[in-house]
Amino acid sequence: MRIHITGNAGSGKTTLARDLGEILNIEVFGLDKIVWRENWVATPKDERAFLEEELTSKQEWIIEGVSSVARQSADYIVFLDLPRCTCLKRGVLRSFKYLFSSRPELPNNCPEIKIIHRLIKLIWQFNKYMRPSIINDINNSIVWTPAVIIGSISS
Repeated sequence: MRIHITGNAGSGKTTLARDLGEILNIEVFGLDKIVWRENWVATPKDERAFLEEELTSKQEWIIEGVSSVARQSADYIVFLDLPRCTCLKRGVLRSFKYLFSSRPELPNNCPEIKIIHRLIKLIWQFNKYMRPSIINDINNSIVWTPAVIIGSISS
């Protein structure tokens, strides 16, 4: 079984993936370790694409994060489509907890203080830039993939 959990930052992807992985006894992978390197350095696009392809080629997984490769490879998609204000509140609260240290799902030396301004911008612009492609991939899948959308279906 291959499950992709996607949504805005602060929507609960990591928590849901971890809990679902424990229940189903399936290994969980977070895309943050693929997207970012130490010190919040972005992974080059070609390397990221290779790592995502390598990850999705596994027989069984739960992948949390935003990735068209994971969406297209998944047997099931869970889209946490929560209101921006909810994601913003959760994201900021999480950032304070890890203000000077890395979250467990991130590479070393990625304290939130270095990116909190980008996180707020990303959360606020998610509905404009990322949500449409997720909805489009769910609606226009070449092979029908069961999808669960949790939260608001309006923008």
